Amino acid sequence: MYGNKAALAQYQKINTESAVNGADPHRLIQLLMAGGLERLAQARYALEQNDLAAKGERLGKALSIIGGLQAALDREQAPELCDNLDNLYGYMQRRLLQANIDNDADGIEEVRDLLQTIKSGWDELTPAAAG
Repeated sequence: MYGNKAALAQYQKINTESAVNGADPHRLIQLLMAGGLERLAQARYALEQNDLAAKGERLGKALSIIGGLQAALDREQAPELCDNLDNLYGYMQRRLLQANIDNDADGIEEVRDLLQTIKSGWDELTPAAAG
């Protein structure tokens, strides 16, 4: 009736929707960052498998997530930090676009490392301190 892939995809969709529906703003940012890291890992794997269509799709999703993180910056809370993050997110987007054009695994990995560093810092914050 259901293939393993279809069942897994449906489970992941329901699991993700449940996590998002009950999440506070701090947790939503964590989920976005985790999703970005996952898409970058998938893009890198697709590149290694020479599946360029999947690589481009996953990088597109990672770019959208980074754009969402950029749009969520609250400049009223910490203007200087937000300016720095805005610039970093912009750099990450440009780097991924170039990595996509050049099929550059190192570029994907560089952005993954940057996003992981940001996420690690965000994970250290308590929800009250984050917003």
